[in-house]
Amino acid sequence: METELLDDIQLPRDLRQLRREQLPQVCRELREFIIRSLSTNPGHLASSLGVVELTVALHYVFDTPDDRIVWDVGHQAYGHKILTGRREQFATNRRLGGLKPFPHPDESEYDSFVCGHASNSISAALGMAVATDKRHIVAVIGDGAMSGGLAFEGLNNVSNTPNDLLIILNDNNMSIDRSVGGMTKYLVRMHTNSTYNRIRFRVASWLHEHGMMADDRRSGLIRLGNALKSAINRQQNIFEGLNIRYFGPFDGHNVEELVRVLGELKQMHGPKLLHLHTTKGKGYEPAERHATIWHAPGEFDPDTGERLQKDSEGQPPLMQDVFGHTLLEMAEADERIVGVTPAMPTGCSMNIMMEQIPSRVYDVGIAEGHAVTFSAGMAREGRIPFCNIYSSFAQRAYDNVIHDVALQRLPVILCLDRAGIVGEDGPTHHGAFDIAALRPVPHLTIAAPMNEHELRRMMFTAASRADGPWVIRYPRGKGHIADWRCTLETIPVGRGRKLHDGNQIAILTIGALGYVARSVIDEMPHLSIAHYDMRFVRPLDEEILREVAEMGCPIITMENGQRAGGFGSAVMEWMADHDYAPRIIRLGLPDSFIEHGDMASLHRIAGIDADALRNTIHSLL
Repeated sequence: METELLDDIQLPRDLRQLRREQLPQVCRELREFIIRSLSTNPGHLASSLGVVELTVALHYVFDTPDDRIVWDVGHQAYGHKILTGRREQFATNRRLGGLKPFPHPDESEYDSFVCGHASNSISAALGMAVATDKRHIVAVIGDGAMSGGLAFEGLNNVSNTPNDLLIILNDNNMSIDRSVGGMTKYLVRMHTNSTYNRIRFRVASWLHEHGMMADDRRSGLIRLGNALKSAINRQQNIFEGLNIRYFGPFDGHNVEELVRVLGELKQMHGPKLLHLHTTKGKGYEPAERHATIWHAPGEFDPDTGERLQKDSEGQPPLMQDVFGHTLLEMAEADERIVGVTPAMPTGCSMNIMMEQIPSRVYDVGIAEGHAVTFSAGMAREGRIPFCNIYSSFAQRAYDNVIHDVALQRLPVILCLDRAGIVGEDGPTHHGAFDIAALRPVPHLTIAAPMNEHELRRMMFTAASRADGPWVIRYPRGKGHIADWRCTLETIPVGRGRKLHDGNQIAILTIGALGYVARSVIDEMPHLSIAHYDMRFVRPLDEEILREVAEMGCPIITMENGQRAGGFGSAVMEWMADHDYAPRIIRLGLPDSFIEHGDMASLHRIAGIDADALRNTIHSLL
């Protein structure tokens, strides 16, 4: 690939040596580099393609790393990585021991803040802005992140705290799936004010240069301008209503225009918002046409756009697909069942029900806390909501689960997809903490299926009872049973399964790690090892625990979640409370954040793979 200019850019200071008219060529080379790189080392493609021009313009105008750029969310930032000294290492992106999947200050001084989750940029950047007046601070928010509650909290604080923050709204009408909600429709309507805003921008710049516009954001002139605009347009801009100067919308793919605009905004004081319209997947036709599919497409042929998918015929399905098909099957039989997702219908496979019964599936945007409380409201009126959230994102709805669901014993069924280690997306996405966080909450039933049949039966049981809140956690990736369609039937709540008899060691597993235990036990027919699939973390199966305790043998617990406070801790607490003192070894995620890499390597590093179990058994015997 031709990278004539890109080859000479090691750091942003090299970029700033170029003439402005050379920047479009830099953008073309950077976009082609991203496409070629991600075709063989998969990652987040469409989002980073959509901000190539913005990335180049930001590093051209601002004196990074002294000036701060806070990305929201970090899957937009591949171009940023490439321009900030990591181009030679970019082939290691998301690989074990390689570049981190999202910006992180530990990796580069150009990375101002960790940004693996959405909607935190405005709050973080505002904190930086009020803490210093020696550098420029820019928050880049987009890909649907403006729908998150934290973004609005940040905007509210921006409006009443003295600061010089620049907020750039990358408006591409997308998150991962297409953005939804009133904010999206409002941003689209702003097109009608573009001429006014360009004129206003030029007038404001002229007045500021000639000393006739005060820096104080509370100045009467700004308020008068906002009032005049409201009168002319018969509507008020939400940002200017908060006394945040609004500029735009501008074409986010005109790099030379962006450089001009950013250069002028850089000189202005007070909070400002620059509204850009961009296209997710820009410059790569397949990604522009199908941005959701090309958000993270896996390996592909960059010349033809053909995705190189592995043959899955005869293989077990993805666990999220089992969830999606089962939800539709149940919803067709019970009109009370509804689906709720915070901007992830495709990722969690709720799109399967959305296509067939669209009136009973609600995509609420990137708003996990709202998703839970919205579900609680529907449950209060007799619906049975299946609220599906990735485990790591559900952390942001913790208070909602406690206050709005558990306290009222409402039948909200919270399905935590991607529970446990998730692989290349790393510590911001590992579902490590849900068991430890939710286990103390009264009234919750917490279950983890070992396979596809168990997932279907747990979903059916939760909906059939409809007498209180459930949490069902399951891992990313494929299950273990190719013939996954089983009869939907209830299972006894709080009861596990004895899968193998023995008396030398007892292994208690929760979730899909039961298959790791099964494989190791099969390798050791000379040993007498009991194996129990506990199914439930809350309530625990006390009959199994008493049976194991009275055997008097060592106990090994296994979980794909944080060891501290998790399933193994629950077993230890029960034993202590009932005056048993067996030797218990807990295998689970350690007291540290697990970095990114392939699943097998991360399971080995975390000590929850077959080798870890073998070594534990040998040490006990």
